[in-house]
Amino acid sequence: MDWREVAVTVSSEGEETVADLFYQLGCPGVSVEDPALLRDYTESGQWDYHDFGEVKLTGTSVVKGYFPEDDELTDKLAKLELEIRDLLQRFPNWIVQTKGVSLKEEDWATAWKAYFKPIRIGRHFLIKPTWEQADLLAEDILLELDPGMAFGTGTHPTTTLCLRTLEDIIKPGQTVFDLGTGSGILAIAAAKLGAEVEAVDLDSVAVRVAQENVDLNHVGDQVRVLRGDLGTVLKGQADVVIANIIADVILMLLPDLKRILRPEGEFLASGIIEHRAEDVEAGLKEAGFEIVERVLDEGWILFRSRWAKRESV
Repeated sequence: MDWREVAVTVSSEGEETVADLFYQLGCPGVSVEDPALLRDYTESGQWDYHDFGEVKLTGTSVVKGYFPEDDELTDKLAKLELEIRDLLQRFPNWIVQTKGVSLKEEDWATAWKAYFKPIRIGRHFLIKPTWEQADLLAEDILLELDPGMAFGTGTHPTTTLCLRTLEDIIKPGQTVFDLGTGSGILAIAAAKLGAEVEAVDLDSVAVRVAQENVDLNHVGDQVRVLRGDLGTVLKGQADVVIANIIADVILMLLPDLKRILRPEGEFLASGIIEHRAEDVEAGLKEAGFEIVERVLDEGWILFRSRWAKRESV
């Protein structure tokens, strides 16, 4: 299959908004080239494994979305154009420029690799792409990944928020459901913290990639990867349910949680851009949750929540 890469150059403050547009249009892959973030990573030592040379600050980021060239492409591109026009009206001072090129599948799968380097997240996680080398410390929990064409390298704030929270709350022997698993990174992380995990995704490519990464990390006895509607192919109840998706999908999932989350369980909702946080918070409370923690990182929100009432639901 051929793919259409659409690159949007936008003023740095609009990076999260444009990325969210791609997610809402169903892009299976989104990449962000942000010179300021790249400089921060290299200067802080988080990317001390690789020398990018002098990083020039431009005040802009390049957000790239990847669409399959199928019957839905024209409609999706038209919707994207309307959303971009709306951004220009709402934020006339922003720079917003778009361009698109067609890619073969093998080019799509490797286009972003130059900016996926080993990185430490939280207290113990070390995320390492399969094609890179890294020196392990005694306390490191290694997450080795080849995301292929599935979302989830672990470097985006929506995922790092989840990883840091999982590190705080997962206990050995717990059951975790990962809804919209993508590359499987959160499922693998939960397994390496001692949990038994069911990882679900609608996309067949994501299911294949997640299974490959589960095998790569030797947690196949702890992680089961399933394809199906999020929240509907699972049986039993979990101690922790993770949904690192987008706001609209999280809101659609909330009714399923009464069936799949234990009365004393916790729900982690991430992938929420800041301007949608109020909608998700209201939805959580209406569904019977109390907000335990609300964490913000670079314009993205994670909600950690529990049932407001402890009786059986």
